[in-house]
Amino acid sequence: MTLLTVVGTPGERRVTMFARACVSYGLREPRIVPWSTVLRGQDIRLEPGTLVRIESPGEDAEADALLRGPGEPARTGGGAAWHTAFTAGVERVRRAVERTPGATLLADPGEIAVMFDKRLCHARLSAAGVPVPPALSGPVGGYAELRERMAETGWNRVFVKPAHGSSASGVVALQAAAGRVKAVTSAELTGGGLYNSLRVRSYENERDVAAIVDLLAPDGLHVERWFPKASVGGRTIDLRVVVVGGTPTHAVVRASRTPMTNLHLGGERGDLGAVVAGLGPEGWAKGLDACARAAACFPGSLSAGVDLMIGVDWHGVAIAEVNAFGDLLPRLTGLPGGAAEGLDTYEAQVAAILGRHAPGPGAAGLRPAVPVPVGGGSGG
Repeated sequence: MTLLTVVGTPGERRVTMFARACVSYGLREPRIVPWSTVLRGQDIRLEPGTLVRIESPGEDAEADALLRGPGEPARTGGGAAWHTAFTAGVERVRRAVERTPGATLLADPGEIAVMFDKRLCHARLSAAGVPVPPALSGPVGGYAELRERMAETGWNRVFVKPAHGSSASGVVALQAAAGRVKAVTSAELTGGGLYNSLRVRSYENERDVAAIVDLLAPDGLHVERWFPKASVGGRTIDLRVVVVGGTPTHAVVRASRTPMTNLHLGGERGDLGAVVAGLGPEGWAKGLDACARAAACFPGSLSAGVDLMIGVDWHGVAIAEVNAFGDLLPRLTGLPGGAAEGLDTYEAQVAAILGRHAPGPGAAGLRPAVPVPVGGGSGG
């Protein structure tokens, strides 16, 4: 019998949805090893032959304190410390798998580390010929240096991203021209610090903009030239495409009136049919191919969430990011006509896991045996 263990946060939505997907295929619920256990360096004991899935630490306050250090969980920053502690935790899991007979890790620790470093991820994609926006090379020490580099390259619009951030935390869409600046971000500058907010806001006072960038810079910055994106119905769009086993299986359109399209920041799910029609069959195939090529840069990872940008001219495409844990998309089923049609992102992954690790007649075409309802939510 296939045994699964998940390193994650008990009760967190993505862990619960994956467990339900396992049950829908007739498997027993996975055992959960809490991230807090891993991050405290406690002994990780696994059953022989178990398959181990690494999940996001989520929004667990205890795990966050162990990753970034004590402090207000809503604060922006601490990404460098987070990345160091997180990759060390993943390495502990890898060692536990290696010392357990027959155990298998379902994701490559090195690839996870690269996906959580936007500079390394961008470089890997670029080296493989995957379309990505141009980016500034080397470190950017703060706002003054950023403006100098922008002037040198002739860029007046850039996206400033914390090297190790996620969920658009600390991302700044910056415009500078004719002596004026405008920064759009979900980070709230208050009391001399930066805090995550669910409201996207604009800053046009240069002292505030400089303060925001200078607060983010010590953890490392990744700066890309602004990629003008297509719009539908007056809203800027991009897509989160989930790639499972090398094949794009799910896609959701994210539409927003701000440069940040993340659904938790007020973005809305858009009309995929309208986007496919706008691109045409050739353009849609080109976009999916870019996503598959991006995911192929991480061959040891079962799945990846790829952020696909479509040019304002509806011809060019570019990859914004590749996410190790980009599959939390409730109520979204697979692309019509695809192998995951009718399956959610977790069911598709369980099918892929069983196809690889429990081969047998018809394994490649496995479908859930037990319908298990999954609760709603926006995700993304």
